[in-house]
Amino acid sequence: MTANRLGLTSAVLGLSIVAASLAAVAGAGPDTKRGLSHRLLGTNFVSSCAFSHQSNDDPIVYPNQFGKSHLHQFVGNHTTNAASTLTSLLGQSTSCRRSGDTAAYWAPALLHGTTPVTPTGATIYYRRKTLRALRAFPPGLKMIAGSPMATTAQSLRVVYWNCGPLAGVPPTSAIPTCPQGTGLRLHVRFPSCWDGKNLDSADHKSHMAYVIGRRCPQDHPVSLPAIELIMKYPVLGGPEFQLSSGGQYSGHADFFNAWNEIELSRLVRSCLNALRHCGARR
Repeated sequence: MTANRLGLTSAVLGLSIVAASLAAVAGAGPDTKRGLSHRLLGTNFVSSCAFSHQSNDDPIVYPNQFGKSHLHQFVGNHTTNAASTLTSLLGQSTSCRRSGDTAAYWAPALLHGTTPVTPTGATIYYRRKTLRALRAFPPGLKMIAGSPMATTAQSLRVVYWNCGPLAGVPPTSAIPTCPQGTGLRLHVRFPSCWDGKNLDSADHKSHMAYVIGRRCPQDHPVSLPAIELIMKYPVLGGPEFQLSSGGQYSGHADFFNAWNEIELSRLVRSCLNALRHCGARR
């Protein structure tokens, strides 16, 4: 079988699985839907990524304008810069353990006074939030979550700080002072409902929307994986720390999809649509 025919067969199989999942959910009664909603809580796969590099570049907000943005810290694709495109990113090396994850992720730099703090890395959760089966991200999709302009607390459903799951420190809008033996973390949750047409928008947000009650809104009907980016830092935090985008409330993150399409589709199909917890396995 040729590579083209094999790819077509895989695509048809994937569409058949999605169609079957949609039909099953549509015909399910309330008890079945409640059970499915409960199972979604443990459905995910994880991309664990080391710190890659930092620069004053932002290929989404300031494409081809080198040095124009506030300082960003990048994980994932090693080549990300102001001139990055889907073509330039595809197939490049990555700081992520999953070799197929050549997507680009970045967040504002954490500063101690005026000195950047190098992250220890990032954990990126890919989850299923809707009752409908998911599609993989379309190649080249770009989006931003959180606001670099925020001067007051943002929704904790989108951006928050903590000190890790065992520290006993609840999510907070301001940078906490973490207990000894833990480390500061910034969490940013991306929207997962797509309008089905645009890979970007003028504000880099309007083509996407957040799930409401396990469903996507009618004007953003396509369910995609829900990303949560967790940046990890080797410091305990406190009032003397701030973000390069200004203050402690301006947490945000950017995502530029350049995954290996075959690998991302496999993970969406075999983990998220199969309602499996795949964790960080390769």
